[in-house]
Amino acid sequence: MHTQDLPITQNKSEIIHQEKTSFFKVIHVPANEQNFTCQPYNTKGIYKISIHHGHNRVYYADKVLEFNEYAILFSRPNMVYRFEQFGRQHSGYLCIFTNDFFDQFINIANYPVFDPEVSPLTEITASQMNSFTQLFKEMEQEVKLDFIYKYDMLRNRVLQIILDALKIRPAAHLQIRESNSSIRITTYFKELLEGQFPILSPSHRMILRHPLEFSEALSVHVNHLNRSLKQVTDKTTTQLIADRIIKEAKILLQDTQWNVIEIAWSLGFEDLSHFIKFFKKNMNLTPSAFRKNPAV
Repeated sequence: MHTQDLPITQNKSEIIHQEKTSFFKVIHVPANEQNFTCQPYNTKGIYKISIHHGHNRVYYADKVLEFNEYAILFSRPNMVYRFEQFGRQHSGYLCIFTNDFFDQFINIANYPVFDPEVSPLTEITASQMNSFTQLFKEMEQEVKLDFIYKYDMLRNRVLQIILDALKIRPAAHLQIRESNSSIRITTYFKELLEGQFPILSPSHRMILRHPLEFSEALSVHVNHLNRSLKQVTDKTTTQLIADRIIKEAKILLQDTQWNVIEIAWSLGFEDLSHFIKFFKKNMNLTPSAFRKNPAV
């Protein structure tokens, strides 16, 4: 049982369409690399569809999803998630693309599989896995064609995958709920924040820690982000980030043997004294004192 990172830019097949902001790529993922983490800083503007075979657990936002055999995953821009695998894994496929790849044809974000309020994961049968695998294999071959309309063919393949997945899902899971801008922004913010946790090793570091970093990742002004979060949660951006950092700091102090310097660094603090000051401000005691007596 382990996790590992697979950078989204890893070159396993030819980039087949990239001009301005339009981008598409299809990748065959070997069995030993079925497990990966998708980080916010390398997925801005990128959609991803992937098929998986094996026993896996998927962590995203504050949710945990698990499947035992076959599944298809739809990832939207800035969605952060992590795979944890159990036992033997099999090879799979994924494709990545921008909304602009579909250009004037459709707005891919309108499909329910990419709705932030809908689960990104769908369990499928062996037969359905075979069908999806065949579509990915066809895209893999079509990319090599010297055919002026091959990108239209690829768009059609992606749409077929999306529509086939929609047919599989229960209708109740695909209802698009009305949601104002503040709720949508809050949902995306929570995905980015929670997607950075849990921290599993001293080498795993929190990337987004300041309000401006979150606003840039979400492509909204920092003041608009703060107003939206305040409206929905009654807390500011800074308060929400601080609350989650304190929660993780307490877990690491209680449940690991890492020293305080390692914990501070993993939580994004360059200076130990800043972490100690931050922790004491929120908990009224130092990290070392909390570790000695966490019940205080």
